[in-house]
Amino acid sequence: MLRLPGVSRSLFPAALGRGGAAAANNGNCIRSSPICSSKALILVLATAKHPVVVVGSSCLQRACEKVGMQIPRFCYHERLSVAGNCRMCLVEIEKVPKPVAACAMPVMKGWNILTNSDKTRKAREGVMEFLLANHPLDCPICDQGGECDLQDQSMQFGSDRSRFTEGKRAVEDKNIGPLIKTIMTRCIQCTRCVRFASEIAGVEDLGTTRGNDLQIGTYVEKMFMSELSGNIIDICPVGALTSKPYAFTARPWETRKTETIDVLDAVGSNIIVSTRGGEVMRILPRLNEDINEEWISDKTRFAYDGLKRQRLTQPMIKNQAGQLVSATWEDALTRVAGAMQGAEGRDMAAVVGGLVDAEALVSLKDLLNRLNCENLCTEEVFPMAGAGSDLRSNYLLNSRIAGIEEADLLLLVGTNPRYEAPLFNARIRKRFLENNVDLMICLLGH
Repeated sequence: MLRLPGVSRSLFPAALGRGGAAAANNGNCIRSSPICSSKALILVLATAKHPVVVVGSSCLQRACEKVGMQIPRFCYHERLSVAGNCRMCLVEIEKVPKPVAACAMPVMKGWNILTNSDKTRKAREGVMEFLLANHPLDCPICDQGGECDLQDQSMQFGSDRSRFTEGKRAVEDKNIGPLIKTIMTRCIQCTRCVRFASEIAGVEDLGTTRGNDLQIGTYVEKMFMSELSGNIIDICPVGALTSKPYAFTARPWETRKTETIDVLDAVGSNIIVSTRGGEVMRILPRLNEDINEEWISDKTRFAYDGLKRQRLTQPMIKNQAGQLVSATWEDALTRVAGAMQGAEGRDMAAVVGGLVDAEALVSLKDLLNRLNCENLCTEEVFPMAGAGSDLRSNYLLNSRIAGIEEADLLLLVGTNPRYEAPLFNARIRKRFLENNVDLMICLLGH
């Protein structure tokens, strides 16, 4: 039970002192008192050592989570607008006739909020029964198994039996591209994917119908065209949207997770690499508010297939007939060493790509220098080519990726952030769409 009585302006010790008696009667107790502004509330959990600050406009869902009380939810997401359509977050408020949705109700003074009363538990059980009425029993073959919110919350808040005996409805699967697999019969219409596409990705490809035939899909038969489309896989609380490349490959408990950094663009997104037996199975985002928040681009998410497809698995050398045949590494290296020793330095050159690490470049440069060769070819935009450029901005300026959300002017030189750094572009869009913000964007070059 959460208690939010209205109290006079006071210091923290006094508020804690008055909250002690309430805690003895009501278990978990939150006492709110306005300080400095009518829009700010100090919520104090009576058993906590320090007060917890919550903005007055915060919803009950976020306020409860700040004090360590988890309320079930499906449609609510911290970075998306409030939809309030799943009704799983219902809580009871004293003197209010019906349960209210915690995600859509702002914090008020003088409330007694019951998060685990009989009325609250019965309401959640009823909502879960409605959600499971048409949900198929696909858990053994669903890629979301083991990390499914519907599984976890049905076990904790649902009933062990169903009163629904009629046939379940089926929904046609949508083809929205080669990356996202859709099984729309599993969809619970939380609209997270629709809101993400509209608010974060900036595309209006996804929408929802109304009435008895309620389902989510595209308005016309087309792909989901976005550089951030893979993120709807992560935010989907059920198995309606899953990864096509990852389908039927592994279960979450079979993989080993390694935290690392993405190197495919300059953003440096924080990621988690899931492996099994030394093979990369999938790549997931890792929370970092200053860099990528909790999103990653499709290039980051799906580029791992290049590690195991269309790659040379063994060395091959030409025989006397001019045909490539398989060979051992020892034979191949011996052939290469013999050819390099018999050649002049000016007749050799080394070509490297943009994903080669610095240590390998140094080793290759040392090898070429030992052979009296200076021909090391890299990408056109390699930093060595700009030796005359002033690179002091890397340490003279204090610009941060997260600082975009506070910027008034952005200068983009020779870049298209939508394709080169989609997460950077999402930050720009987020700032541009803020109310009462006059953001100027200057673009030089193409």
